[in-house]
Order: sequence, then structure tokens, then C-alpha cells
Amino acid sequence: MKRFGSLRGSKKRKDQEGKSERRQSEPHGLLASGLSTPSTPVQSTKSAFPLESYKQEPERLDARSRSYSSPPDTGQRFTLPVAPPPTVVAAKPLVPLASSNATSKPVQGSAEGMLEKLELEDEAEESDSDIYMRFMKSHKCYDIVPTSSKLVVFDTSLQVKKAFFALVANGVRAAPLWESTKQSFVGMLTITDFINILHRYYKSPMVQIYELEEHQIESWRELYLQETFKPLVNITPDASLFDAVYSLIKNKIHRLPVIDPNSGNALYILTHKRILKFLQLFVSEMPKPAFMKKTLEELGIGTYFNIAFIHPNTPIIKALSIFVERRVSALPVVDESGKVVDIYSKFDVINLAAEKTYNNLDITVTQALQHRSQYFEGVVKCHKLEALETTVDRIVKAEVHRLVVVDEKESIVGIVSLSDILQALVLTPAGSIRKESITE
Repeated sequence: MKRFGSLRGSKKRKDQEGKSERRQSEPHGLLASGLSTPSTPVQSTKSAFPLESYKQEPERLDARSRSYSSPPDTGQRFTLPVAPPPTVVAAKPLVPLASSNATSKPVQGSAEGMLEKLELEDEAEESDSDIYMRFMKSHKCYDIVPTSSKLVVFDTSLQVKKAFFALVANGVRAAPLWESTKQSFVGMLTITDFINILHRYYKSPMVQIYELEEHQIESWRELYLQETFKPLVNITPDASLFDAVYSLIKNKIHRLPVIDPNSGNALYILTHKRILKFLQLFVSEMPKPAFMKKTLEELGIGTYFNIAFIHPNTPIIKALSIFVERRVSALPVVDESGKVVDIYSKFDVINLAAEKTYNNLDITVTQALQHRSQYFEGVVKCHKLEALETTVDRIVKAEVHRLVVVDEKESIVGIVSLSDILQALVLTPAGSIRKESITE
């Protein structure tokens, strides 16, 4: 498999041979690794991919996209140089029949070149289906790490209650856990842990959850995980984004820490949403695979059976039980007529900590959702007969983790998650072996 963009890169390198003196005086573009060349310190401010900056600087989007879409061993623009005149022109226009051997070589070379070009075009056309996979393989995790971001790290000796309050105060959903005795990261503390504690120890509004007040992170992990301790799933900055997507989906996790193997420092936490948003920035510059025009139903993307949902009057403790038992990240809220009216996600549960109302979990979902800390624009929906490209565009623009699939009556039909979409765009074109190994 040729590296993404290698055809254009090889053509440029051939045309640039013999012009090294002039090229040394020209500025180079950014490399695919996210670092500028030493000869252009002015460009050092563009060393990474802060996606948020694209919203603030829309005029630079095209320029950045072009430079980062190029292969790592070239820093040139996408403009293709004009090809020199073919060597056939140099031959004499009128040649005696006996001397035809002298002109046959240039003509043969030209024909071979045309055949090679056609073969390359055919190969590129056939491989459009895995264009996103090759894009992910040609970019590193470091390319997606912003120049500046907030990363909260907890020591395992910290009290659980203080840790959850710190998540709320810093506006983050998860934090790597550092164990001083081992001098290494041993796990992640997420909202799922908060849900598990509430689900396990909640009795009634009259009984305080002492375990939440007294437990340290390390004692909670020992009690909850017991014999199921597993090494922290992480990835290095130099690993490809394809490996990151594969690790997220294979391990059924939503957050993947990027850890420097040399220093042992945690640099960033990768998510499905961040990776898909990064890919979406460059989609317009890549050939569009044919499957992007197909519908969700034709591609079999999403979950359409045994969908977990709740009602507006469902108690919060019941919703938490469904989160734990069904291992889902969100529950559509359905009214008496079957219409989807809201959605209650795991992230909404953290509001219980923010409002310090976790001692009363008998309140209804409707009452709990009145305390949403962020503006809610409504449930983002889609239909089974919508094209995949429409679905991808909608979920990226809405910045949500899932779409609720509904019918013409707005009744729930299924769920399409970010994992489903990344699976279809990146992993499925990699072959059935990878796909089957993930679903085991």
C-alpha cells in the first residue's frame, strides 16, 4: 500500500531534482509530523494542530490543510510543476524506414509512461475506499495534540469526592491516575467511576454515601476492580492515528492517554470526537469514497435492536442502573407516545456532583435535567436513509457523541455513535480481519 499522498510527492521530487540551490532559498511548508523546518523559525508557531484555532482563524484553514496533507518528506505546495516537453519532439520529423530503431526507444518510453500513468490512475481510483484509512496511517497522534490544553492528573491517594469535584471545577470528563509508589500512570478516573460509586452505595435520601466521602481513589480501585486490574491503555505521540482509532474501538474505551515513552509524561487525551473532527478538516481535499453516498441502512452503521431508553419520570437511580448494567453512555428519553424528547448522558450525571445533589437520587430525569450546566439545543437526530456523508457532517458540527436514529414519527429506531462512524470510515476498509477482531 502506497503511503497517502505519495504519488503527488514522487512527481514533485522528480521535478525538483537539479534545483537544490533555488529550493534552499525558498521557504518550506510544515511537515506532516507537525514541526516546522529549522530553516524557518518564523513558522514555529504552527507546530501543532490546535483545532480550536481554526474557528478563530478561518482564513488559514486552507493553507494549513494543504501543508499538512503533503507527505512528510516534502514541504512544497500542492501546485504541480509543468512537465518538460516529451523527448519524442527531439526526433527528426521525417525518418527513413531503415532508421526506425533509432526513434523507437523514445516512442516506446512515452507509451510506457502513459501506461504507467493510466495504471496509477486506476490504482488510485480503486483505492479511494481506503483513503481515510491511509490518511490516518500517514498522520501521528502528535499532529492532533494542541499547542496548549488543560490536562488534570490525580494522585491515587486523593479522596474520591475531591477528585470528582475537581473534574467539575476544571470542566473535564476524565483524568489520568498517577501512583507515586510505582512512579507511573495506572489508570483513568472517569464519570463512569462516579456512576458506579453512586449505584453501589446509594440507599435513600436519608442515608449519606459515606463511601464517597471517605474512599481514596486507590482504595476504591482495589475494591471495585479487585482481581480485574489491567494495565492502562495508552499510546505514544509517534503512533499513527490509525493505531489510536483501532485501540479506542478494540478496547471499547472513549479516552486514550498520549504518554511520552521517554519522559513518562501524559501529553493529552485522545477521543473519538477529536479524531473525527481532525479528519473532517481535510475531507474536502481528498477523493470521496463511493460508500460516503450510501445510506446508514445500506452500510449497516449503528445499533438498531434492544435499544436502552428511559422516560421523563424515570428516577435517576434507575437510569444509573441502566448505565451500569447495559454499559451504554447515553439514554434517549421517550415520552408516552414513543417520541424522543430528550437524552440523558453520563456527562449529565456529573451535574449531581456540581449541584451536590447526589444524596437524593430518587428525583426524576426531568428534574435532574433542569440543572444542565451547559446550553442544550435538543436531541440531534438522523434517519436510516440518510447518506453517511450527511451523518458525519451533522455529528461533527453538532459536537455530540451520538445521533439518535428516528423514523417519520420521531420514534426511536437506533443509535449511531462516533465509534460506529470511525469504524466505517477507517477500520472497515482495513479488512474484515480487523473488523472481526474488534467485535469479539
